[in-house]
Amino acid sequence: MSFHYFAGAACRALTARKDGPSIYDVCDPVLSGTPGGDPHLAKFYKTALGNPALRILLRRAGLPELRDEGMLSRLRAALTQARDEVEPDWAAVGQPIADLVDGIALDHPRPPPVPFTAAMPQSAQIDGVIRDCAQHLLGSYRKNGFLPTYAAFNLIGDPDVRGRELIMALTGLNARGYKNSSLLFNLARVFIARSPARAVVNPPWKGIAEPMWEPVQIRHRSAYYDAFFIEALLSFVQTGLASPADKIAAERAIADMVDFCVNISREEVEGLGGARFNVITALAPAPHPRFSRYFAQIKQDLGFGIYVPDCDTTACSISAATQAGCLDAIIDQPLLDFYAGYQVRAGVNEPRVTVPLNDNIDYEGGVATWIDNLAGERPYGNDLDPTLNLDILEVSFRNLERWKVLETPSRLATVHRIIGFQKRLAASGAFANPRSHIYYLPELYSAYFGRCYAAFLALPLSAQAAIDPAGDFDFIRHRVLSYIKGELMAAEMNVFDAALALIALGHLGADPRAFAPALNVIVASLGEGGRRGPFRAYEWNKMKTPTRILVGGPEVTSAFVLMGLAVARRRIVNGE
Repeated sequence: MSFHYFAGAACRALTARKDGPSIYDVCDPVLSGTPGGDPHLAKFYKTALGNPALRILLRRAGLPELRDEGMLSRLRAALTQARDEVEPDWAAVGQPIADLVDGIALDHPRPPPVPFTAAMPQSAQIDGVIRDCAQHLLGSYRKNGFLPTYAAFNLIGDPDVRGRELIMALTGLNARGYKNSSLLFNLARVFIARSPARAVVNPPWKGIAEPMWEPVQIRHRSAYYDAFFIEALLSFVQTGLASPADKIAAERAIADMVDFCVNISREEVEGLGGARFNVITALAPAPHPRFSRYFAQIKQDLGFGIYVPDCDTTACSISAATQAGCLDAIIDQPLLDFYAGYQVRAGVNEPRVTVPLNDNIDYEGGVATWIDNLAGERPYGNDLDPTLNLDILEVSFRNLERWKVLETPSRLATVHRIIGFQKRLAASGAFANPRSHIYYLPELYSAYFGRCYAAFLALPLSAQAAIDPAGDFDFIRHRVLSYIKGELMAAEMNVFDAALALIALGHLGADPRAFAPALNVIVASLGEGGRRGPFRAYEWNKMKTPTRILVGGPEVTSAFVLMGLAVARRRIVNGE
């Protein structure tokens, strides 16, 4: 969006007629000053919603129904209960706000259709973009000492979180601070969505993946991000386009990031029967995540004080380390034995999923996200994401012999049950529904399925037959290709959409002629990132609670474009 768009939208928000009490009229009597009870609720309100910039933007955003004193009193009473009670009834606390959330209208992007363009860019253009992305990653690594990723808040919230899902979060999350932030963020999104401030907070965009235009972005580092940066630099080296100096620089960066993943971010946890495993934590201890002192304090104030390991970061980190040739003993652990303890069995351990925001899908056979640390903490409750389960399959295929998967019936059974979970998603078409996913978009699921499928095809035919005797992977492959070609690429795309489409198409063996629309979008978008890189920052993954928090960055876009082009180039040049 241009400066003129934001200037006009801000002007309309600042000059709108106030039509009822604002969020500050509701909350100031309860949460300003020095109220008693839980101090975090007031601190969160002051830090996140009461900051001067947001106050100016929302001071005229009022709700006419709150002129009803009874409704206003019920809302304030709920906030007072959340503030003062040691163990609030969170369903009761959240209901008045959930009712308001159900009154807003939010939809997922629906890009307009575009005609198919068959003309392919020149191979020199593709190679040039690969080199530009690689130079961006290597230059950023030299400058920062790591490859940064950014988090940004979109206060409009996620279209899939309605009043029902808010109550799920408030009752299923464990950390009091996370409940507080979910409560107040959802109250704020009502005032934003029903006022001209909406156009400032949530401008329209091109394609599916949301651009990260927000002015305040929190820079940080995580093993999950490093794992994909490792894969991107490995793919650059494998293209043969790296100069000798760039190859050395890439290998040094890869070695450092592998160490960050498997050593610095390592944490010991307890599995089934008390067995100990080393897993990878979502955020390593300070100072390794590289938060500035300012944002480290804000993170604490917003209720994100405790981070625990997760199954996805563990899978992706071990996979990247395996691809990089790491020989650390952590890779020898048969992680499927650990994942089996987090695998949902219908009627047995379904309560493990305490925040079922995507309960439109059948969880049976899926592995939940968050891992209890040794202290037994689980601040986010637990959820279950389809894409995460693809990453578990992928790392298991890469370590099939090392973990003796085929020789161990219980491990093979765990794999079979995850494949069954994925088959049902494909058969129902639910994988293409954004609501089915907790942290990702359907297009990213499709790209990650392609990554998983490539690891599967690299196995001996006898191993493929043992893992997938019914041909479920080929069934899923056809469904994903149909979605990519018939829906994603048939509509207007941005560069991140296009990169994910290429990863899926290339790995799933599509005809290279189908690459043309995505390749053209990428080549035409080169330079859109300005001084920050070849391309803009886009949504890679997200949190739906406490509000819509996007994670990505210019380096992330460069990494995924590089990987997409490398896969496409290999198919075009070598037919692989």
